[in-house]
Amino acid sequence: MRKQYTLLIIDDQGSPVQEKRFSKRLVWMLTALVITCLAVMGVGTYKYFQLYQAVADKAGLQTALKQSKGDIEEQRKQIQSFAQAINELKSNLLALNGFENKIRIMANLEHKGDQSDLFSVGGSMPEDLDTDIPLNESHDRLVRQMHDQIRQVSHATAAQHKSIESLLDSLKDKRNLLASTPSLRPAVGWISSNFGYRVSPFTGRRELHKGMDIANREGTPIIAPADGLVTFADNKWLIGNMITIEHGFGMLTNYGHLHKILKKKGERVKRGEVIALMGNTGRSTGPHVHYEVRLNGVPVNPENFILD
Repeated sequence: MRKQYTLLIIDDQGSPVQEKRFSKRLVWMLTALVITCLAVMGVGTYKYFQLYQAVADKAGLQTALKQSKGDIEEQRKQIQSFAQAINELKSNLLALNGFENKIRIMANLEHKGDQSDLFSVGGSMPEDLDTDIPLNESHDRLVRQMHDQIRQVSHATAAQHKSIESLLDSLKDKRNLLASTPSLRPAVGWISSNFGYRVSPFTGRRELHKGMDIANREGTPIIAPADGLVTFADNKWLIGNMITIEHGFGMLTNYGHLHKILKKKGERVKRGEVIALMGNTGRSTGPHVHYEVRLNGVPVNPENFILD
């Protein structure tokens, strides 16, 4: 007789209400089925977590790669920004060097040794760095050029510093000369005619224009470009209302076509002081000031003295 298993179903009060009989073989088959199902579920769950982890790792890798790409692009932008800063620094050094040279010419001071060339250490002025290189290209060459130019700019800065110190020492004995040098632009406006030979708008012939014309609205203030003494303040035929200022050291300045003269003959003026208003008097084609600089009576180019 086959061995059987009995299953009793009990109600809430603990009394048997139903009885089920199972053969031993059926019980083993059910047990094996349950074990198999649990095993399959376990393997499935393990595979699921493996797949989930793989997807998570891939997403994390993509995020990391995206972040790394963003960091590289930002670094390349910074490299381009530094390159632009180096270009601007070179331009500023050259401007400072030009400013110094102008002061030396005005004060009759010469450079000594290799100070006459800003980039004399290491050769001539290096070309500007290419700051438009695409972000997706290698910046190794640009970085190497930056290092080279930083070294050159460093040498040039040291040379410029030494030259400026020398200039300041030399200028201590030339204060009066500098105060008498017409170094300011006498009026705000645009240059309508430069110093030099030109075709006259009145005669049609080539002639020397002995000054520079600065045009603007009538009434624009005109200032003294240096300390001096007013030696003429009146109307002078073709040039209209005119002021002449003697600055000393053989230097004087003339201002013509004035609308109104604000200083009298014999008055002393300071650099930057308003002396007249721009006008259109005399033989003139429009409101402007005719500005002349004369050295020992000879007309010279005013631009050679203007520092701004």
